[in-house]
Amino acid sequence: MEVRAGDAILEADPEKSQHGVKRITVQGAFVVNLALVASFWGQWGVVFSVVAVGAGLALFNTVFLDWLAKRVDRGVVEAARMAGNALGICFVGIQTQWSPLMCVFMAYNMLWYFGLDRWVRLRMALFLVSVDGVALSTGANPILLLAFSLVGIFGYLVSERRLTLLRESLEHMRRQREALEKAHQELQQLHQRAIEQERLSSLGLMAASVAHEINNPMSFVTSNIGSMLEELREGQNLPELVKEYVDDLLPATLDGARRVNSIVSDLRRFSRGGFEGHVDYDFDEEVRMALRIARVQLGHVQVEQELGEVGRVVGRPRQLVQVLVNLLVNAGQATAPGGVVRLTTRRQGERVRVEVRDTGTGMSEETKQHLFEPFFTTKPPGLGTGLGLSVVHGIIKSHGGRIEVESELGKGTCFILDLPRVPPLPAEDNSGGELRVASIRR
Repeated sequence: MEVRAGDAILEADPEKSQHGVKRITVQGAFVVNLALVASFWGQWGVVFSVVAVGAGLALFNTVFLDWLAKRVDRGVVEAARMAGNALGICFVGIQTQWSPLMCVFMAYNMLWYFGLDRWVRLRMALFLVSVDGVALSTGANPILLLAFSLVGIFGYLVSERRLTLLRESLEHMRRQREALEKAHQELQQLHQRAIEQERLSSLGLMAASVAHEINNPMSFVTSNIGSMLEELREGQNLPELVKEYVDDLLPATLDGARRVNSIVSDLRRFSRGGFEGHVDYDFDEEVRMALRIARVQLGHVQVEQELGEVGRVVGRPRQLVQVLVNLLVNAGQATAPGGVVRLTTRRQGERVRVEVRDTGTGMSEETKQHLFEPFFTTKPPGLGTGLGLSVVHGIIKSHGGRIEVESELGKGTCFILDLPRVPPLPAEDNSGGELRVASIRR
């Protein structure tokens, strides 16, 4: 007789585990059947019954129930398994007059019962009551039945508990594996972030070097054009062509050179490395600097600005410029040609409010939920690293401020920054010296 094993098949290779348990139960059933045949050798009717029922239950538990499991609920299959094995045990038990070996079979069935659903104990109780009832009514020894019933009950409970512990251990291992996978992903992200930051740092150094190289010749150009313009203005009886240069072309050229110098100066200051401590600075001037740096990326849109007189604040000016440049460039990239990008600043008591609004594509709710996560980006490859808004969020938080996003698909986006004029500061600056600002000029 064969009883299929329980489902301690949870992780790793379920098929391999199930076949391993099944092989042991088949071997056990075969050994018990062989012992029954040996003990009743010569009583051919009993031997035939044992062999026939054993072969029949083997086919029933393997072929038929496997076929049935593909068509009905698992509980129905287990109920059929219980009924079939109970009938087989009762039939052979009567034939062998409830030999102790037959009682071993009863306990063996209980020990390897299949399933851990909520009905398994009820099925076990029905199995035990039905087999014991038939055995007692057909002349079995009550003490023998009691002994093997207790062995079966407590053997099953021990087996069930061990299986429960195994499940708990495997669940713990699964959670540990998920935690390790998550930690591995975070390490990969940190590694990728370090690579991106190194690349951006290199680009910043390159920009500073280029700006430095441009600055020197542009200083000569600006100085020479200024000197030439002054000397020509002092001249008398200038030809008409020269007057046109003095009145229009040279002033426009000088203004353009000064704008180049201003942009180069902004780039050099913006890309300057090293630690930046909290300082007292002109908020409005830094906003105008950010607009000058970002203007190249905003040539296809209309840029509107409503800059209030915020005045002087305390913070890290290069970081403020970084935040505004990032938001303005993002707004420009999200806005089609002819659209509008609007920058608004105003002072509200002891706080500063900044709005960067665009008429671009907008964002979905799902995008907004992941907006400030590192490496999250909706831009095509090559146009974004997914670090910009994460850095913006970190800078605003470090200044004691907050950032809000209002956006709707097809209706544009608005980033709202709310910053204190004097952020909460530690007792000492990170650079090792005392704070350079105790108060600000209003």
